[in-house]
Amino acid sequence: MEYDCGFTKRNKWFRYRAAAIIIENGHVLFAGNERESYYYSIGGGVHIGESAEEAVKREVLEETGVEYEVERLAFIHENFFDGDGTLEGRECHEIALYFLMKPRGTQELNSNSYTQGVKENMYWLPIDKLNEYRAYPTFFREKLKDLKNEIQHIITYQD
Repeated sequence: MEYDCGFTKRNKWFRYRAAAIIIENGHVLFAGNERESYYYSIGGGVHIGESAEEAVKREVLEETGVEYEVERLAFIHENFFDGDGTLEGRECHEIALYFLMKPRGTQELNSNSYTQGVKENMYWLPIDKLNEYRAYPTFFREKLKDLKNEIQHIITYQD
């Protein structure tokens, strides 16, 4: 059994996450499910003993059914938020490394992913209209319109 790099202590929750930015034809790929009322980035917890790059490739394959290659690290995101759902009542702190993946020239996927027993669906959202969606991380709304060729450090505090 693999263990994610993270822990819970009293009402505090911490996770180290690797996530993907997959862009095709002006759209960025997000996941969603029937339990949540928002879209979220492709990715998940880094396993103990696994590099973030290995983790993002594994997570992308698990969620999309497609092998993507990493182009480069784009963002380091420190995310502070109040938990909801299974994290209800917890103060959450997540460190996520966002990797830009190499485009494949197609939006075709072979997704059959589940998260905590709930079917995940993949959604290609238009980058220029992300502000019309409840999609996390919210910094994608501006940062993906003008993606810099450098690693950017983002800190967000959300309710």
